[in-house]
Amino acid sequence: MPSRLERYERTYRALAEQLAAELATVGFISPGSVVSRYTSCGKSGCRCQADPPQRHGPYYQWSRALAGKTVSRRLTKAEADLYQAWIANRRRIEEIIAQMEQTSAAASELLLHQAAATNPHRTARS
Repeated sequence: MPSRLERYERTYRALAEQLAAELATVGFISPGSVVSRYTSCGKSGCRCQADPPQRHGPYYQWSRALAGKTVSRRLTKAEADLYQAWIANRRRIEEIIAQMEQTSAAASELLLHQAAATNPHRTARS
């Protein structure tokens, strides 16, 4: 019968493997954000100057920081949809990695404790 520590270790390994498998299913990724904007053109008599205004748009824009500068790109609706999916994929990867780090930290405490119990002459490291 496996000990409590062995069961915990198996549980942590199974969770790590599950997270790694999920990570492998994520498709394309992109940093940044997509915004939808409505604008006014400034021409007198245009519908965007009426009361109430009927602004032009929506216009889609993807932006990200690159080397300390903001890079932007105008997009079609279809391109905006793609970028939004890629950005969501990137966020999901970041969530999975955070979960992997938490699982690894918990498992490392268990494994280090187990190693110290089997090798009492080993010195502790910070």
